[in-house]
Amino acid sequence: MAYQAGGQRPAPRPVPESPQAQAYLQDYDAYLEAVSFPSVVLDHRWDVVLANTAFRTLFRDVSPHPTALPDDNFLRFVLFHPDAAAVLGDHEASWCLPMLAQLAAALERYGHDPALQAIRRDIAQDPIMEAAYRQGLPHWVRAVGADAVEHDGAVRSLFHPDPRWGATRCRIVDETPRTLEDMGYTRLTMVLREAPAPAPRRARRPRRTAGHLSVVPAPEA
Repeated sequence: MAYQAGGQRPAPRPVPESPQAQAYLQDYDAYLEAVSFPSVVLDHRWDVVLANTAFRTLFRDVSPHPTALPDDNFLRFVLFHPDAAAVLGDHEASWCLPMLAQLAAALERYGHDPALQAIRRDIAQDPIMEAAYRQGLPHWVRAVGADAVEHDGAVRSLFHPDPRWGATRCRIVDETPRTLEDMGYTRLTMVLREAPAPAPRRARRPRRTAGHLSVVPAPEA
């Protein structure tokens, strides 16, 4: 799935006003940098608050995009960047669908958030993606169960640009301390497997200006 979202670039994310919070984030950024696996701190909109070098290295080969860079808003990257499937293996089933389900939950909780509403509008611009979100997604969640929606503990495929890893897998671990949680943030780390798992050779696919969730069929007319 790779849909060229037409929305505007999101407004800059708010920074905690408290000097103590700012100092904590500065120190936490230094701590994050010492982690060898890709690790990122996200807010409830999936805006990237902090990301370490390993995270940026994982996505170093993605092309420029006006609204969906991985170190800007990770949800937009997964859904809308044409290069997302080149890094995130089993892109639709393992990444897009769980994040769409989490977006639906976030919209129930933060329904008036303009950034989330903007993502929702961009989904609605593509008829097939909209049908997948409205009709296909609830069916998928019922079929796979609620656990498949959660990131923590999930094992997912990656295509790492470093040939030492190549086609491999990672376990996503939620490592959110209480202080970050109180700020409304979540920390996720992609723990790369020591021995890269064999994966089928990925074929190059042509870029698409509009994408769809092929694993979630649109409702019949």
